[in-house]
Amino acid sequence: MRLEQVTAEALKYTNGDRYLLSVSVAKRVSQLQNGATPLVSTAKNDKPVDIALREIAAGTIEVKAQ
Repeated sequence: MRLEQVTAEALKYTNGDRYLLSVSVAKRVSQLQNGATPLVSTAKNDKPVDIALREIAAGTIEVKAQ
């Protein structure tokens, strides 16, 4: 799936709120960089941002407005 499609799918979980999506991705990227296990299948060359977006798009990460 192309990154644009993944982003569009992830936006469904944030009710179209791009700011909430970007904050959620940033938090998850931080967790991944600190050793958290990815919740979706990954390729060797996947970047943490791509992994975080795919996790949100798959619905494995709950996104909440604060």
